[in-house]
Amino acid sequence: METYVLHEITPLMETDALYIADRRKGEFSYPVHNHDVFELNFVENAAGVKRIVGDSNEVIGDYDLVLIANPSLEHAWEQHECKSEDIREITIQFNFGDGTTDNDQFFSKTPFESIRRMMKEAQKGLAFPMPAIMKVYGKLSGLSQITDRFTALMEFLDILHTLSLSTDARTLATTSYAKVDIEDDSRRILRVKKYISDNYKYELRLKTLADLANMSESAFCRFFKLHTGRRLSDYIIDIRLGYATRMLIDTTDTVSEISFKCGYNNMSNFNRIFRRKKGCSPTEFRNSHHKIKVIV
Repeated sequence: METYVLHEITPLMETDALYIADRRKGEFSYPVHNHDVFELNFVENAAGVKRIVGDSNEVIGDYDLVLIANPSLEHAWEQHECKSEDIREITIQFNFGDGTTDNDQFFSKTPFESIRRMMKEAQKGLAFPMPAIMKVYGKLSGLSQITDRFTALMEFLDILHTLSLSTDARTLATTSYAKVDIEDDSRRILRVKKYISDNYKYELRLKTLADLANMSESAFCRFFKLHTGRRLSDYIIDIRLGYATRMLIDTTDTVSEISFKCGYNNMSNFNRIFRRKKGCSPTEFRNSHHKIKVIV
């Protein structure tokens, strides 16, 4: 089976800072795609639409705002169960700065510290909560009406700064799927995360991981949850499923082969966990990402 993802050639020219599209539409028809520039996408009055960002599939409500700062991360908004015939979508694409690398010459400056942190998180896709959306709604809504490019850029930077102060934004794709480097402020946690990433296809014993951190098993579990905000078992599942979803899209391996390669020796267990986390079976996930390749 061949799997294709559209690689979009965007209207944003190399000398441009922003491309802003503010449109009304009756439905979503653009396929799953990626592109070489970063994107902030706002959708209004589209409850029931399915948002796909990497291996994340979610049905959105009346308002949705997502920042994507990873050129290889595919995404799309699909009609799904949406009945609205008056959808508003504001797409802002930009190619200044980076924020995702230490050599970035723009967002690496001290005033942009919070934006830089946000951009790194957005390598996995970043969805913003309603309070953050409402704080920038007015500025987003009027951005396309600003004719002076400098003023529009300053307004957009203000939007990014406001969003970067949100404490409840959440990442969408898993780290392993998005192929994002693991970062943490604790060397012990970094050591454990690297071991999990290198050995996810094998049995992972709690004692082994605790020994890597030079801690007792119970103390390590508390330490891991404190530093990551997640239980160790949930973290391991997300890493394994990230690799699994990537293989479902990028390879022709059978579901049973992928299950085994991701550390699941029991197919029914793999299917059960996959459905609980992704809302569909591995086969359904693979079929939903089998898209026609189009170059725009």
